Amino acid sequence: MRVDGREVTVTGSLLQPLTRRTSDILRLVLATAFLAIVITTSLLTRYDWVALERSISDVVGVLTPTQSNLVYLAYGIAIVVLPFAILVGLIVGRNWKLLGAYAAAGIVAVLALSVRPDGVAAPRWHFDVADQPKTFLSQFLDDPRWIAMLAAMLTVSGPWLPARWRRWWWALLLAFVPIHLVVSTVVPARSLLGLAVGWFVGALVILVVGTPALEVPLEGAVRAMQRRGCTITGLTVIRLAGRGSLLLSADCDGDGKSIELELYSPNQRSGGALRQLWRKATLRGGETAPLHASMRRVVEHRALMAIAIGDLGVANTTPLAVTSLDRGWTMFAHTPARGTPLEDAAEMMLVARIWGALRVLHDQYISHGDLRAKKITVDDGAALFGGFDHAEYGATDAQLQSDIAQLLVTTSALYDAPTAVRAAMGVFGKATVLTASRRLTKAAVPKRIRDECGATKATLAEVRDEVKLQTGADEIETETVTRFNRNQILQMVLIVALVYVALPFISTVPTFFAELRTANWWWALLGLAVSALKYTGAAAALWACADGLVSFRNLTIMQVANTFAATTTPAGVGGLALSARFLQKGGLGALRAATAVALQQSVQVVTHIGLLILFSAFAGASADLSKFVPSATILYAVAGILLVVLAAFVVVPRLRKWLVATLGPRISEVLRDLRELATEPRRLVLIVLGCAATTLGGALALWACISAFGGDASFITVTVVTMIGGTLASAAPTPGGVGAVEAALIGGLAAFGVPAGVAVPSVLLYRVLTCWLPVFVGWFLMRWMTSKDMV
Repeated sequence: MRVDGREVTVTGSLLQPLTRRTSDILRLVLATAFLAIVITTSLLTRYDWVALERSISDVVGVLTPTQSNLVYLAYGIAIVVLPFAILVGLIVGRNWKLLGAYAAAGIVAVLALSVRPDGVAAPRWHFDVADQPKTFLSQFLDDPRWIAMLAAMLTVSGPWLPARWRRWWWALLLAFVPIHLVVSTVVPARSLLGLAVGWFVGALVILVVGTPALEVPLEGAVRAMQRRGCTITGLTVIRLAGRGSLLLSADCDGDGKSIELELYSPNQRSGGALRQLWRKATLRGGETAPLHASMRRVVEHRALMAIAIGDLGVANTTPLAVTSLDRGWTMFAHTPARGTPLEDAAEMMLVARIWGALRVLHDQYISHGDLRAKKITVDDGAALFGGFDHAEYGATDAQLQSDIAQLLVTTSALYDAPTAVRAAMGVFGKATVLTASRRLTKAAVPKRIRDECGATKATLAEVRDEVKLQTGADEIETETVTRFNRNQILQMVLIVALVYVALPFISTVPTFFAELRTANWWWALLGLAVSALKYTGAAAALWACADGLVSFRNLTIMQVANTFAATTTPAGVGGLALSARFLQKGGLGALRAATAVALQQSVQVVTHIGLLILFSAFAGASADLSKFVPSATILYAVAGILLVVLAAFVVVPRLRKWLVATLGPRISEVLRDLRELATEPRRLVLIVLGCAATTLGGALALWACISAFGGDASFITVTVVTMIGGTLASAAPTPGGVGAVEAALIGGLAAFGVPAGVAVPSVLLYRVLTCWLPVFVGWFLMRWMTSKDMV
């Protein structure tokens, strides 16, 4: 590279990866969304759109055909000259790299609207259509391919053109909509499609080819440092621009020293702004720094914090210059980090000095915010800090406590938890460390800290336990740092799902309440009482599967809460997850808890099938069960899907590895538990009886509901119907099997001769007693168990 007559050597690649060009990616996403909206609205509201456009054109289209042709002539000349004017501008500006992309975008946009199943379509004219301008130029401009070509070319060349040119030319192109409405009755919907296609093609070409912002202004950086008295003779790329800045090492002529240049691209602004907004939305005000308006403000803040911390003598770099460069880039020049990285100098005696350096910052109400090991160096036995991207002057108590929690995690990973906690208390005192340790959670410790240290939830708990041990505290209540957590989001989603799936039931409420006037409430109360067998039986079975290691009382309460989680998630997966979570909180390991749940579900399936066969045999062959059997098409479709899924797990190595590594141990554990159950008759009988009570409890509740409305169905008949309905509920994609269960139960009762006037209200009452009422009770129980840290 030649700068002002001097040769400056550049070593390394400067090309930014495609995945980090956030501005170009955002442009492509917006173009894709606009194209999808245009196509969707054209398909859904095409006739309404045409009628609306024609009505507007009839109102504003006041020009005569002669006047329309003159307007079209003037606009047509301007719009036809536009691509040639851009081409001349590119040639004069010597943007040779752009010419190929410019031509490719135009050609691709035209072909995208020209290709038909029977080949490439020629332009379609409509000289014979009444009330249309008849000149060739006006007919040519009505072709959406011309609009698409211009939009693609403008999109590609826009970043390379002056802002004033770009605004005027886009305004000229978009003027086709009002001109169409004023001078003719041609509906501009197809022209809008051409605009959307052209923008999409141009955005895609820009992502591949790049924009001027991707060209690193090294010449400007060299000249800026020369004004600071540093004549750069060579540049070496240390890190490509991506999540962080482009980092270069620069050799200065004369003094033999080297400096580091950090160049921030305008492509990085989107990601930075989104991260700031996300932190503002999720964390409380005291947890986050004020928003930065631009990338330049971010860089300036970092440089100013480096100066302030450098004045305290605990910074490992010295800022040299901050300046704006061409094409929206910003440069931050500083000296290289002094000292040895902490990871390479993890001597036991250094831990106290690290905490002492942090105390120097906190005494001035300065927080660092990014206390990873690679941001800390050791120089002549002194601990020094670098980075300062997240540092704050005038930090809040929450930010200072976050620093202590971060450094506890970092030093515990480098040394050990007792040493880290002892050194922290020696510098800050027991009370301060105890308060800060409340933030030793996954939500409070930033992900970058946890990833570098390999800190898991168990690791954080270990450090927290060490703080309890050394401070003598009985318990450390974890700090809630987020405005909303994962559990709250999950509960909100479950409530929305519950309202959604309850809509079919709500529509039948008036009829249902009218039928309730004739019901025998003693039978209804009996149905509610016997439905408790479901929860008691499920709790007994799971308690036996967990070897009695958890409280049976709490397990029974959890089964009621489980109704909420199972009903508001498809196939009851929320209930399974809640059961496993409860067992883990009760002291079982993650694998053992999952195995216990899987064992209980396995025995439940076997028991369910066994009871179904038994009661079907008692019911006899006289009943019409065809309503329970899906059609052959559905059976073939389900079989085909299962075969495809099975083939995928066999053929795809990653899926096969996941199957062996994840499900293999659990299946082996279940089989081993089943073998152990065969040698423990009492435990096996308890599990089977619990599973049977779960099934028969629902059958008894439905039988009581039928009796409440005067039905005379036998218990054996009702049991068969209930078990088949339960099977459909587990297979239905709707949460809680809503819709499928009601239809199966009503159809099953009708197959056994129960009148519709009895079957419909009986099933609805049964669902109220066994589904909806427990769901609302389960909501409060789940919140109570959450507050007690049981789930």
